[in-house]
Amino acid sequence: ETLITEGRATIVFPSANEVFYNPVQGFNRDLTCAVLTEFVRLQLRPKGIRVVLPGEEELGGSPPDPPEAGDAQNPPEPPRTARPGEPCEGGLRVLEALAASGLRSIRFAREVPGLGAVVASDCSPRAAALMARNVALNGVGDLVTPRLADARMLMYQSKAERAPFDVIDLDPYGSPAPFLDAAVQAVSEGGLLCVTCTDMAVMAGNSAETCYSKYGAVSLKGKFCHEMALRIILHSLDLRANCYQRFVVPLLSVSADFYVRVFVRVFTGQAKVKASASKQALVFHCVGCGSHHLQRLGRATSHGSGFKYSVATGPPVGPTCEFCHQRHQVGGPVWAEPLHDPAFVEGVLAALERSPGRFSTEPRLRGVLSVIAEELSDVPLYYTLDGLSSTIRSNTPSLLQLR
Repeated sequence: ETLITEGRATIVFPSANEVFYNPVQGFNRDLTCAVLTEFVRLQLRPKGIRVVLPGEEELGGSPPDPPEAGDAQNPPEPPRTARPGEPCEGGLRVLEALAASGLRSIRFAREVPGLGAVVASDCSPRAAALMARNVALNGVGDLVTPRLADARMLMYQSKAERAPFDVIDLDPYGSPAPFLDAAVQAVSEGGLLCVTCTDMAVMAGNSAETCYSKYGAVSLKGKFCHEMALRIILHSLDLRANCYQRFVVPLLSVSADFYVRVFVRVFTGQAKVKASASKQALVFHCVGCGSHHLQRLGRATSHGSGFKYSVATGPPVGPTCEFCHQRHQVGGPVWAEPLHDPAFVEGVLAALERSPGRFSTEPRLRGVLSVIAEELSDVPLYYTLDGLSSTIRSNTPSLLQLR
């Protein structure tokens, strides 16, 4: 057996490789804890619950909650405080549907304040037994409940029992496609859905037909393939949510190492679902010069106090590329709206500033989130400097010169 410590969790692993563990995904788990903390803060603030992290009191505390109206006879109640490792009455319910060793759930319980309950589920009896052992080892039995269950059945059951989860985390070995339908139904109104895809070969254009069978979109090979992978999974999530009059709003989307990770909120609204077609687009990619154009699937035009929805017109390109006269490849549909919520990203960054040293990958977290905060939100896909230079057969200038 091996003891492994990550964050504030210490877990036991059997010597045999019976339960999957990937230490490289420590950054993924750190990022998820940071995002979940900020989401909890936003969700509990209207309830008068103040989220506090270790070190925040010394540095001046978390952002003050807006004062509630009151009078001399009925003054407003003082805000409650939620701290990591303590069950919070009225806190969020979290599901880790593919928990394996339970490491992520234990880290949630020990590092994220404002949680009411965490369900760690796996369909492997060995994994469920190991989870129970690790939960007891870390003393988080009052927060984490290990479950032996099929992830899809557990999520469908929660919907049937009208007991949705406020946060659902899907981090499978491979594609999350089999679990997305259940997940978009089992998450609460405005809840958070966290999804990891590790099948990057499929999503980055090496097997376009397989990508279509899993995500309903054709992937393309190109310099922008990793961003396109993010947009494919967002399209797939929104498409599945639309079947139940729901839609997604991305908070943060990241491509890192060998996977992509998205954090989206799920809402219900028939009127908003009508706009979903105008949020998706086909991608026309030139095989010669690498130029690309997007063709929206629908059109939303302002009409009085609302919007009028209609089919789009196109295509945006001719039979051949206007620059090099080569043919186009057609990919997608992909999500053509912003990948991130800038205000939310700034909130996560600010929380990192208030609690330095919280994560072992903090320098990388700051770097990735800072770059994301500077991205242009209304420009899907991108060109690279070396790719443009290669097309026009010139030396590649430095980024500093270009700026």
